[in-house]
Amino acid sequence: MIKIFRLVLSSAILLTGFSVSAQTTTSSPYSQFGLGDLKYPILPQQRAIGGLGAGIRQPGAYANINFVNPASYSAIRITTFDIGGTIGLRQLSRNDISETGGNASFSHIGFAASTGRKSAIVAGLVPYSELGYSYRVPGTIDTNNVSYVYSGDGGLSKALIGYGFQIGKHLSVGANLGYVFGKLGQFRTAEFEDFSALNTRLERNSSISGFTYDYGVQFTSALSGKTRLTLGYSGNSGSKINSVSSNLSTTWRYTAINQESGPLDTLSYSENERIKVDMPLTHTVGFVLENTNHWLVGADVNLGEWSSFASGNTNGGLNDSFGVGVGGQFTPDPTAVNYFKVVDYRLGIRYDKTPVRVANTDITQTALTLGFGFPLPANRTSFYKINFSTELGQRGTLDNNLIRERFVNFHIGFTLNDQRVLRAKYD
Repeated sequence: MIKIFRLVLSSAILLTGFSVSAQTTTSSPYSQFGLGDLKYPILPQQRAIGGLGAGIRQPGAYANINFVNPASYSAIRITTFDIGGTIGLRQLSRNDISETGGNASFSHIGFAASTGRKSAIVAGLVPYSELGYSYRVPGTIDTNNVSYVYSGDGGLSKALIGYGFQIGKHLSVGANLGYVFGKLGQFRTAEFEDFSALNTRLERNSSISGFTYDYGVQFTSALSGKTRLTLGYSGNSGSKINSVSSNLSTTWRYTAINQESGPLDTLSYSENERIKVDMPLTHTVGFVLENTNHWLVGADVNLGEWSSFASGNTNGGLNDSFGVGVGGQFTPDPTAVNYFKVVDYRLGIRYDKTPVRVANTDITQTALTLGFGFPLPANRTSFYKINFSTELGQRGTLDNNLIRERFVNFHIGFTLNDQRVLRAKYD
């Protein structure tokens, strides 16, 4: 067990460093809006069931870290560690043109420890958003042909610490204190077809940081035998975060060997432009109906007031978002000797109306989700599971000359439950 824990810890340190320093991990033109392509803090075992979070407490026999609703922390009775990553494959299509690409990224690291029989503290690091796009738009200036190239890269991460506790037999509450941080770079280049002409490039680099506050509540009631119903709500405070930006405008031209000459002249430069970014209120409500350690079904609905998102005095031009997820999990027999009867089988579906609207068209996303939870050999005090999930979906449309994205995302997570810390505490 010690060797496995050391391996997982080393991987955690490596992935944490990667998540902080990595730049582009996505390739979506829709990531240019707002703070990038938003990444919700859900683990692979939740992604596989439609991204459920509001009513999730302990989906199965293993303790689970549910960052979406901190009220769920009150169900954690055992020290829990979870770490994972994502591999994404994407096809972008517009009219009759298509291109494919892929990326891999860190997805999460989380640690939870019980602080009593009905409370726990949780810490974690998750991606918050990803920025990565590059496309070209032809145009003319006077009689000269020019191409406008738009690109961006970067990403934001979120570190958090949370606490949840149970009040009485049915009610649990919790809260997360988060810190969002990272860098975003956006570029606009005008490239003339005439190699003798001077090209221009505008660069804007922003360093983002600030605190966020999430909260949640869950109400759980036994219906009959091992069957129970959990109703949940989670949201955030819609706080303000900081943005410090620099802006650089330069000229350049292509050399005889078709390479960029480098900056020839600086047209303008500014730095330490400080503004406040108004973050939106978000709300998630949902339920989970479950038979302990055997099956569960549930649904979530989430709303985001992204129309209020603004950078300084400039509204972000986004719309309110809406999403719904439905899913379930089935474990044939958690006590069976047959391995395939102790595996968790998961299935779900998700629909999202994103905050983005282009050419009078709402950009929506749909995905079919599925996955498995594979238990690993355990001992008397430690339990391990590998959680694997897949999302097959589409975002955008070919209508109105827009871009359609089709994607397949693979998520994998390693879960460790260890009760030795708990045993020492209560002995």
